[in-house]
Amino acid sequence: MLKKKILLLEDDVILNETVCEYLEDVDYDVDPVEDGEEALDKIYETTYDILLLDVKVPGISGFELLAEVRKRGIFTPAIFITSLNSIDDLDKGYESGCEDYIRKPFALRELHIRVETILKRDFFQHTSSDRIEIDHNIYYEIASNILYVDSSEQILNKKESKLLKLFLQHQNQVVTHEKIYDTLWDYDETYSEASLRTYIKNLRKLLGKEKIVSIKKQGYKFTKE
Repeated sequence: MLKKKILLLEDDVILNETVCEYLEDVDYDVDPVEDGEEALDKIYETTYDILLLDVKVPGISGFELLAEVRKRGIFTPAIFITSLNSIDDLDKGYESGCEDYIRKPFALRELHIRVETILKRDFFQHTSSDRIEIDHNIYYEIASNILYVDSSEQILNKKESKLLKLFLQHQNQVVTHEKIYDTLWDYDETYSEASLRTYIKNLRKLLGKEKIVSIKKQGYKFTKE
């Protein structure tokens, strides 16, 4: 199976290296960056399972960065790593869309526990609505895992449902073929390129062809725009 992929934004070089080495040692794939603008670019280019964000960084702050990606419909879970400790800062962090908040200095083991805890959750848990609107006449009902088109319930098979949820979590991001195979097929199953093409075709019929864009030799990008 693919390793869980983490974006680490931390401008303290020593802490960045320390956290990165620790997380790689416990079997994560980590992209370390030191600048907010670079982090933003990477989030749009890469599918991550979790974001670890320092707040006071060059370019764009962690708060601003997360608020921006949430506006773009990217629901990747996020933990702020920061020395800020006022209640106002804590409130601002959660308002921008984070799942957790860890204050410096911290134990690496504690960070690992927090990451693991969040990754075990359903990613829709942090959404404020009970449904996700895909178009004016299309929405996905979170609690029931049902897609509605023109108020009509659409039946998706198990893998099509998993694929739709993966796209909704990573809107406007390239989701690689490898990430899709790892999400849809269990470890004891053999993935099928032909089956994936069929699932994509079926979702395009329901959602609109323009919403799922093929990215040559990489994967697919889902967009509501």
